Amino acid sequence: MIQLVSGTSFIVPEILDEITVGFILLHLRTKKIKNMNTEKLNELTVGEIVANDFRAASIFKKSGIDFCCGGKQSIDDACREKGIDPSGLEKQIIELQLAPLSSSQKFNEWELPFLCDYIVNTHHKYVLKTLPELMFYTQKIADVHGEHHPELIEIASIFSQVNDELLQHLKNEEEVLFPAIKRADSDSDTVDRTIIASEIKRMEGEHDFAGGAIDKINILSQQYLLPEDACNTYRVAFQLLEQFEDDLHVHVHLENNILYPKALKL
Repeated sequence: MIQLVSGTSFIVPEILDEITVGFILLHLRTKKIKNMNTEKLNELTVGEIVANDFRAASIFKKSGIDFCCGGKQSIDDACREKGIDPSGLEKQIIELQLAPLSSSQKFNEWELPFLCDYIVNTHHKYVLKTLPELMFYTQKIADVHGEHHPELIEIASIFSQVNDELLQHLKNEEEVLFPAIKRADSDSDTVDRTIIASEIKRMEGEHDFAGGAIDKINILSQQYLLPEDACNTYRVAFQLLEQFEDDLHVHVHLENNILYPKALKL
């Protein structure tokens, strides 16, 4: 007897070998997925879709769809903004369910105190390590190459603003918001709920600023396209900027689409 994840079971004749049974199971799972209602998928926001299955983030990224700061849009709205057909994205997202999701990516199932600590130990530490490096490199290439590539001067200026914003942002999260979430998670209190609500409102605004600034750097750099006269420092700067953008998208997603909504319900 074979039992499916849904609980349904059926008898398999002994004559069938394991490979044949595997094909049967794959066929049944594929049929179920193809029959899923894409209208239900479109009831979710982009951020909620990624919160439910983090693997969808790579699909949205390839299409240039913002799943962190812009995560409150539906797939249809996000695709309309980018001028692409949503049906292709919906198909890819639905087909993700053919493969099991790693437990290490089930951020939506984590306890809030654990998620707070993960964000600090993974993303905050990365940001604090990388900010001074990028401050140095962006200013360096602006000084050396700015005459022939004036966009580098603007990039350095924008990143300096991002640096100042994020340093204070991380400090407020670690010293005010995250402790309030941890206290409220174990013993909900009116004072902590008030702190959480006011801090989250401000933090989301700061996320919008940082995300918008990094998006502008992406555009100015033509998606970190290196010119022919790029030196090694130029290459390192653009590589770090691209990595910083990728990390910021995940960082903001974990907060905007998972941590904050759950914290507001405490």
